[in-house]
Amino acid sequence: MSIIELGEVRDGDVPPRPVRRPRAAGRPLRSAAVLLLALVVLAGAAPATGRTVSPVPATRAAAAYLAADGVFVVDPPTPRGDRYLTSFAAPTPGGGVPRRWRAPLPRAGDYLGVRAEQGVVLATGVSAEDGVFQTTAFDQRTGRQRWRHPGIPQPTADGGLLLMDDMADRDGAMSRVDPDSGRLLWSVSIPPPGNPTYHLRGGRVDRFVLVQPTGEVQVHDAGTGDLLRSIDTLPGDRSAYQRVQVVDDLLLLVPPGGTRLVGHRLPGLDPLWTADVPLVSYVIGCAGLLCALQQTGGLQVLDPATGAVRWSDQGRDTLADVRDGRLLVAGPDQRYAARDAATGRERAELGRWNLVPTLRRDDPLVGVRPLDDGRLVVAELDLVAGRSRIIDVLPGVVGNCQASLPTLLCQRLDGSTALWRLRP
Repeated sequence: MSIIELGEVRDGDVPPRPVRRPRAAGRPLRSAAVLLLALVVLAGAAPATGRTVSPVPATRAAAAYLAADGVFVVDPPTPRGDRYLTSFAAPTPGGGVPRRWRAPLPRAGDYLGVRAEQGVVLATGVSAEDGVFQTTAFDQRTGRQRWRHPGIPQPTADGGLLLMDDMADRDGAMSRVDPDSGRLLWSVSIPPPGNPTYHLRGGRVDRFVLVQPTGEVQVHDAGTGDLLRSIDTLPGDRSAYQRVQVVDDLLLLVPPGGTRLVGHRLPGLDPLWTADVPLVSYVIGCAGLLCALQQTGGLQVLDPATGAVRWSDQGRDTLADVRDGRLLVAGPDQRYAARDAATGRERAELGRWNLVPTLRRDDPLVGVRPLDDGRLVVAELDLVAGRSRIIDVLPGVVGNCQASLPTLLCQRLDGSTALWRLRP
């Protein structure tokens, strides 16, 4: 996600705060009653009927990554410096986690992620010496190493794979490789300071955008690498630095001076609007609108057709997720609430949780909260219903969870890792 930096806020630039829903007079009493009931339920919670627990056979210092049909584990280095990647299948009816294969990993680098993509298993690491990212591909069935290239992988809409090797102090490259063989199909140079960004279709890249040091903004086809369109955005100042970000079908450009946000339509780069904005950190799409998160905290929501501000909140809440027309926002104390994306109106308070990474973008949102006795409360956060539904209370779990309900991968108090299949 690209970071958009803007300049100082000028008088009159701050839009009005959203109208919040007035709190009912009896709400504190009701909230206390609900909290008391929840504590009683949790205190007496017994192991859930139908819950299954499957220990993952990995060392305590290993890093585990949840997959659609199992778990990937990256072992810590041996005393000789050797490292291994192990693929485990989904648990058997008896609770065992069968090992599919074990493959050696390149020694250099710290591994940041492992996932199955485009028919191969991709392990991505970064070198502590020079900051270069490397991706190694393995056969998904046997674990045989297929190839290794610099860059961070991104799947394309037509079934291919892009590798972004983006360095701030040297020329990088956007390359397309054959997922099976690793054969390089084409490469487009990325001049420093880089800043490539993607246009997605169905969650996969179909175009990418580069900014040249001259100010030229280029749109490339992710299938062929061909240049589709370009515009000159710095006719008067070739040395000025600017950044771009793609949100849905908009290219958002921050011109020199950093107090404006300019919207262009993709792929033709037709200019649409220019909006005055204060200190925006980054922008994301939210239920058909643009949510601009500010460097100082707070949120502005813009109309993508005109750039006009729909509503804003200059508080300290952080936008955590967007689902079905609702925003999930977190306060400074990690208390979550659901807001209406169109108006900013608070719809429900969901409680204090630690949000769990999910395997797929459309997986249900999961929050966890540790108890003093070493148990972990697991809940589904439903933005539309406006409630947090407690699914289970797991004993002996410290956290570090990943989820794809009803499956949960967590670290236990003894440092081991296990898979839970929770009750519906």
